[in-house]
Amino acid sequence: MSVGHYENFPVASLLLPAPLREPVEIIYRFARSADDIADEGDDPADVRLRKLGVYREQLAAPVDPLFHDVARLIAQGLPVELFADLLDAFSQDVTKKRYEDFPTVLDYCRRSANPVGRLLLHLFKRTTESDLRRSDAICTSLQLINFWQDVDLDYAKDRVYLPQDEMARFGVGERHLREKLCDSAWQTLMRFQVERTRELMLSGKALGKSLPGRIGLEIRATVQGGLRILEKIERAGYDVFRRRPTLKAFDWPLLLLKAV
Repeated sequence: MSVGHYENFPVASLLLPAPLREPVEIIYRFARSADDIADEGDDPADVRLRKLGVYREQLAAPVDPLFHDVARLIAQGLPVELFADLLDAFSQDVTKKRYEDFPTVLDYCRRSANPVGRLLLHLFKRTTESDLRRSDAICTSLQLINFWQDVDLDYAKDRVYLPQDEMARFGVGERHLREKLCDSAWQTLMRFQVERTRELMLSGKALGKSLPGRIGLEIRATVQGGLRILEKIERAGYDVFRRRPTLKAFDWPLLLLKAV
């Protein structure tokens, strides 16, 4: 089951033990539907923020069926703060369109992506400090990979997740985004982003080996999926304007083989 912006995660896949598939699906339905409020349709910013505010209210007092499902997970031990962090990130997407430096991008990832991994670890009952740290590395990497593959799509929404100071350092401006200019400056900037993201992903890779059975296999497949997207960005000469890299059906046998 793919959920749009979370397509680099093999969500609720058959790799997961059956009892975990429904809770994972609930988490992703929550994240996907809230993200759609921030991203999709023609609502003005104040309406989007008001709708996300309703989501916050329903975390405390559920009315809709989705929030009753979420409340059931919270009652089983999943931290409500992680769901709230996701809503905070999606609200930020409505109001913040540029990121001055990499730390501010990482802070966004801390709330937009890392809570998903941490919620899964709570489901798996594996929440040691090292497990959480590695999960954060994987989830942040996946969010960054999504940014780099979606540069053109995000710019159409007037969003630029590339750090502004790094764009300036490499001689890249918004003209590159506006004119879809893939020159040497752009390629150098994107090479830097890809290499740093790969290093971060590999720093969390051991999580897939430490988790048991099919859960570990799921994590390893997710890591391989992210690395595959980075490889495709490189093979495209960093021209994500004309060749948005995605995982195709023929990629999955290779990813699973590497994961095993």
